[in-house]
Amino acid sequence: MRYLSLIFLLFILTTSFHKPGAQTAWIRINWLGYQPNGIKAAVWGSKINEPLKRFQLVEAQTGKAVYEHTAGNAFGTYGPFVQSYRLDFSGFRKPGTYYLKAGTVQSPEFRIGESVYDGTADFCLRYMRQQRSGFNPYLKDSCHTHDGYTMYGPMPDSTHIDVSGGWHDASDYLQYSTTSANATYHLLAAYRDFPGVFTDTHQANGLGGSNAVADVLDEARWGLDWLLKMHPKDDWLFNQLADDRDHMGMRIPKEDNFYGKGFERPVYFCTGQPQGLFKYKNRATGVASTAGKFSSAFALGYQLLRQRDPAYANQLQHRAQTAYVLGLQKPGACQTAPGRAPYFYEEDNWTDDMELASVELHNLAKAMGQPQGDYLAKAVAYARQEPVTSWIKNDTARHYQWYPFINVGHYELAKQLTTSQRRPIINYYKAGIETIWQKAKTNAFHRAIPFIWCSNNLTTSFAIQCYWYRKLTGDTQYAQLEQACFDWLFGCNPWGTSFVYGLPSWGDTPVDPHSAFTHLKNYPIDGGLVDGPVLGSIYKNLIGITLKDPDEYAEFQSDLVVYHDDYGDYSTNEPTMDGTASLIYLLAAKEAERKATRKK
Repeated sequence: MRYLSLIFLLFILTTSFHKPGAQTAWIRINWLGYQPNGIKAAVWGSKINEPLKRFQLVEAQTGKAVYEHTAGNAFGTYGPFVQSYRLDFSGFRKPGTYYLKAGTVQSPEFRIGESVYDGTADFCLRYMRQQRSGFNPYLKDSCHTHDGYTMYGPMPDSTHIDVSGGWHDASDYLQYSTTSANATYHLLAAYRDFPGVFTDTHQANGLGGSNAVADVLDEARWGLDWLLKMHPKDDWLFNQLADDRDHMGMRIPKEDNFYGKGFERPVYFCTGQPQGLFKYKNRATGVASTAGKFSSAFALGYQLLRQRDPAYANQLQHRAQTAYVLGLQKPGACQTAPGRAPYFYEEDNWTDDMELASVELHNLAKAMGQPQGDYLAKAVAYARQEPVTSWIKNDTARHYQWYPFINVGHYELAKQLTTSQRRPIINYYKAGIETIWQKAKTNAFHRAIPFIWCSNNLTTSFAIQCYWYRKLTGDTQYAQLEQACFDWLFGCNPWGTSFVYGLPSWGDTPVDPHSAFTHLKNYPIDGGLVDGPVLGSIYKNLIGITLKDPDEYAEFQSDLVVYHDDYGDYSTNEPTMDGTASLIYLLAAKEAERKATRKK
């Protein structure tokens, strides 16, 4: 009798989490929609272990089932779900508005159409403009115009230098050369690779109006302007503006007066040695990680602007070369400087940055009609030192430990090599993708990107890596994984939310991000990509996180991973400037690919 009672108790415990009639299953879709000839998949997840045999695609207007298919194999537990299935309806191609139905569960409505991604890259540029320092076009006001005073440089500490401008980093007001140079490069590459995607509705200062320049190029030049200020002399290179004293309180950007020298903020010189003005220090080992990023952004900027603005392009050309020399002189990683908290960008790798710089200097020399020297040979040598981006191999990382989250140099290098020479470089990409795929294919979301801080940035970068591999090879064996990463960002995840503020306007997207703009003034931060989900173990050990409101996603949190659309959670819901810039490239690629397909 005692054993029967125990069995009965276990039955009650496993079935009583949901009240009779309560929803136990959900269908997660990409809120943006799906392209007719593209991969189309959703995920069904259930809180109870129930089987699913078939699903239907239903036309929203008529309520008529237009496609039916088997649900396929069960994938089992993932996050909050006890059972899950991947619903693939790629075989259906007719444009329209639909929803999926599986048993008694119905998905939100979504579109299938050629234009579902059109305008999305331009939309995300709104966030970049809102992050501008110096003159802020969203506020139609200026901020941080007195920056800044030097620290750790060859000049006396507290020497004034004009470094006003650039972008605020992550909805706070620190500014980092590493993230800014990476963002600038991605914007320039987006314009280079997909010029037909972008419109011209804003002036160079970010205010409305046409100036005969694509808005993405205007934004990239805003980044270049600031980088030139941060590398004002051949042997002067600065890594960071402000520090975490910035975090003393949320405020709309203005002139900050708490850094000890009027309205000026500290500017940290690239020394290649550990830095930190207070209790904590970083573990910097060199300058090349920052110098390489400067050099590649300047070199690509030269290639794109040399005919439009020759005098400006010449400045970029010179600084591309001087930054590269600094990287050669001081190999190693230049980490950001902590302040009063133990958090900083813990970048450990640098050969990827010098690889990309080497390739772009090769391209620059070619554009100038000059000898290309041994730049490609150097790039190949650097590529061999980091064949697979390290977070992929290690499945975890400290904050920004391996940055950027994609080795851009491999793609640019492979394009310059002969077929036989490029194969080893392409295989570096494939090895990383295969590593992720072997784990991702075992769950319904095809998810194996580590849930570390800024997991959405990693996801975006990895989707780009899959795209670049496919473009270089024509090999589509990882197309499902590539699309799954993209779908994850826009709603095909356990929480059923897009991770981009306001995109799409009809979807579930962040409304309460960790941002002063929304928290204090209810200003929309349109287009901002938030950090994304983190491991439950990471979340529980972070300092100073307290949710401000009841958790609307409480039913979908798990010991594995959490995400909160709450101002109090800076770990999962803080938008980032560099992540958004990478997403702009990815969205431009998605739109441009559709247009290229239609022309064939």
